[in-house]
Amino acid sequence: MTAAALGTGLSARGHQLPAAAAAAVATALLWALPEQSGAGGRLAAVAVLQVALSLAWVPATGVHGGRGAPVLGVAAALGADLLLVVPEEPEIGVLLAVPGAGFLAAALHQMLRRPPRREVVGSLAGVLLLVCAVTALALLLRLEPTGEGSPAVTTAVLVVGATLVTSALVDLVLPRPSLAPGVARGVPALVLSVLAGAAVALLRAGGGDLLDVVTVLLAGLLLAGVAALVGLVADYTVAGGARRTWAAAVVQAVLPFAAVAPVAFSLVLQGVL
Repeated sequence: MTAAALGTGLSARGHQLPAAAAAAVATALLWALPEQSGAGGRLAAVAVLQVALSLAWVPATGVHGGRGAPVLGVAAALGADLLLVVPEEPEIGVLLAVPGAGFLAAALHQMLRRPPRREVVGSLAGVLLLVCAVTALALLLRLEPTGEGSPAVTTAVLVVGATLVTSALVDLVLPRPSLAPGVARGVPALVLSVLAGAAVALLRAGGGDLLDVVTVLLAGLLLAGVAALVGLVADYTVAGGARRTWAAAVVQAVLPFAAVAPVAFSLVLQGVL
């Protein structure tokens, strides 16, 4: 992405407060709805984020041929959610069918675009990334192997939320030294946000022996690190293509949750969360 392209998007610092607010809302949805309504609330929260990401993707990233992208994103979200909710004992591996089918649908979408078809490869890649992101979000529905009382989802959600909010607020005040040209993302925010996420993981874990504390700390650092780095990628992406502030904020808030979901699922399988 060129510097000229970056200059056409949102201002470097103008999206930090909306991004922090969107991250707080996403965290509240994923935390509060399951607390109030159990598995149904979690499904509703995940579905809201999937639909929001699908609708925000084109105005936030500026991909070409964008009319079909929200449709494909919502369809992928619906398919992924059904594959994990309908069966009594779902197999996570079946989720691979969603991006597989999504690739065929995205290729057909490119063929059906009206000529002249600009940025075909970029458009195809952007749609496929959206499909993978909404599919990954569905894994949040299966982070509780021990039943309704498992804290795994809440821990992962709060770690990501703390990381994103801390990053946005620190960058609003101190975006230097910069991590990437064209975006107001600084080294202090990256470091402090990862530490904030790890601190949340430790607080959620409570006490324990030294080995447990170190294990939880490393898990928190991993989740927060993934969230912070993907948040940086999201910032860099929307800086050049975003045409709507709300859309940029949604992508900045939801994309890190999608990236963290598979990592959190792996940690749950290992008994860390």
